[in-house]
Amino acid sequence: MDNTKIYSLTNDNRLVIEFIALGGRIKSVKIPDNDSYIDIIAGHETVQDMIAGDEYMGAICGRVANRIGNGKFTLEGKEIKLVQNSYPNHIHGGAKGFHTKIWNVEKVMLKDYTSAFKLSYLSEDGEEKYPGNLLVEIIYALNNNNELLIDIKATTDKTTAVNLTSHPYFNLNGVGGGKIFNHMLQINADKYTLVDEFSVPTGVIESVKGTHMNFIQPVKLGDVISSEGNDKKSIAGLDNNWVLNKSNENLPLVCSVEEPKSGRAVELYTTQPGVQVYTAMHFDGSDMGKGGIPITSYCGVAMEAQNFPDAINKTNFPNSVLKPDKKYQEKIVYKFIY
Repeated sequence: MDNTKIYSLTNDNRLVIEFIALGGRIKSVKIPDNDSYIDIIAGHETVQDMIAGDEYMGAICGRVANRIGNGKFTLEGKEIKLVQNSYPNHIHGGAKGFHTKIWNVEKVMLKDYTSAFKLSYLSEDGEEKYPGNLLVEIIYALNNNNELLIDIKATTDKTTAVNLTSHPYFNLNGVGGGKIFNHMLQINADKYTLVDEFSVPTGVIESVKGTHMNFIQPVKLGDVISSEGNDKKSIAGLDNNWVLNKSNENLPLVCSVEEPKSGRAVELYTTQPGVQVYTAMHFDGSDMGKGGIPITSYCGVAMEAQNFPDAINKTNFPNSVLKPDKKYQEKIVYKFIY
């Protein structure tokens, strides 16, 4: 599979979404703007830059996305020790997680969608110390409602741990539009998971009421986040998991970001129990992005629909164990409004 080929999803509204086989990385979301386009994905200009740059931007993360505390867990009485690639934790599947893999990509037809591709990857038993041969199949599909479907399925031949997500960074200002402090964030969650000093959940689930984690109503990110993070009214950034409110809908709206001046917005719908929102604090300008502009802190916001971090070690969190007689299936939908 050619890791430099760019695949395109298109619809009748001139929306164009590009991705590559390496990590299944979403390269761009191009929204029509008169006779041109505005790209709302923070990242790199070329595939070569994507390969050389930040490895998680737009990628599929797994076998277990997010953090596993101390890089270990116990499964069927056996302790499994993983690489601590974000010391002391294991993060996003390890040093050679799914974000580094060349996915098989094939064009498919899907009812009610204008274009669709199936991505597949076989993660072999013992890869990154995870047990079981895990076959993962993901559908990327776009419809005329401007909805990008990410339909994730996985099966295993041994009991294993699974938590898969997609990791694009959205900046509704477009390329060269600066930081995301003018974005309005809303999350349909009354609770969030408290974390320790290493950003791993303690197991305590806390109410958002009276905290900076309250996004039940839309909040301007600049009113919550300070790049200094040293005053009483703001924090340095968001890198937290919210416990999504349960819904009778099959695919509920759980989170959104909007740029009020342009009216551009991204809505997130998912079957997943949680969403990790991350405001890209770690970028320091050393990586060159689209338009020759350095990728700096707060260049985008990621809305990662997933299971709770470290769920494999927390009995009160949703189950992240997959057995051979079961199928993992979760859906993520990003809807683009413009």
